[in-house]
Amino acid sequence: MFAEVFAGIGEYSIFVSRSLLSAAALPKRRLEFLIQFKRIGYDSLFLIMLTAAFTGLVTALQAVYQSKGYIPLNLLSVLIGKSTMVELAPVLTGLVLTGKIGAAMAAEIGSMKVSEQIDALHSMNIDPHEFLYMPRILAGVIAFPLITIFANAVSILCAWYFSYVRYGLHYYTFFSNMRAYFEPFDLWSGLVKSTVFGFIITSLACYFGDRSYGGAEGVGRSTTQTVVYSSVAILIMDFIVAWILFGAM
Repeated sequence: MFAEVFAGIGEYSIFVSRSLLSAAALPKRRLEFLIQFKRIGYDSLFLIMLTAAFTGLVTALQAVYQSKGYIPLNLLSVLIGKSTMVELAPVLTGLVLTGKIGAAMAAEIGSMKVSEQIDALHSMNIDPHEFLYMPRILAGVIAFPLITIFANAVSILCAWYFSYVRYGLHYYTFFSNMRAYFEPFDLWSGLVKSTVFGFIITSLACYFGDRSYGGAEGVGRSTTQTVVYSSVAILIMDFIVAWILFGAM
C-alpha cells in the first residue's frame, strides 16, 4: 500500500515538473491560457458570488452568537474580516471550484485520453504538457487569487448588510473598525492559500485526466478521484500553509 502511495506521488511530481518546465512556451500557448483563464475565473463568478454571499451572512450571524459577552458588537467587523480573508474565502472558494473546475477539467482531458486525442497530439509532435496541461495549471494559479479577492469583497459586504439590518451596525462603524485592525498579512495569507489551492486542483485534474482508461467508466473514475483528492489536499495544505505562515507567531 505504501509503495503504491509513494509511486503515485512520484508519478504526480514528474507529471507536474514536466508541465511547469513547459512554462517557457506560454507566449506560444497564450490563446489556450486565456480560454482556461476565462473558464476558471469569469465563468465562475456567479457561483462564487452566491457562495460568498451566504458565507458572509452566516459568518455575521454566528460571529454575534459566538462572541456574545466577549467582544463588543462594534468590533464584530474585525472578527468577520480576519476570518473571511484568512480562512473562509480561500478554503470555501477552493472546495466549490473543485467540483466545478476540477471535475470539468478532469472529464475533458479524460475524454481526450480514452478517445486517443492525446495520442494524436503525440503523433503530430505536439507535447500535451505544453499544449494542454501547462496553460490550465498556470491559469488556475493566477485566477484563483483573483477569484478569492472577489469572494472577500462579496462576503464582507453581505456580512455588513446583515449586521446593519439585524443589529443596526452602521457602515462607518463596521468598516472603520475593520480598517483600524486590518493587517496586509491577513489578505496576503489568504491569497497564498488560494494560489496553492489553484495549483492543486488544476494539476490533479490534469494528472488524473491523463491517467484515464477504460472508456466512459474510466472518465467517471478520474473525475471522482480529482474531486476527492483535491478536497482532501486542500484541507491538508490549508493546515500546512497556515503552519508555515502563522506557526512561528
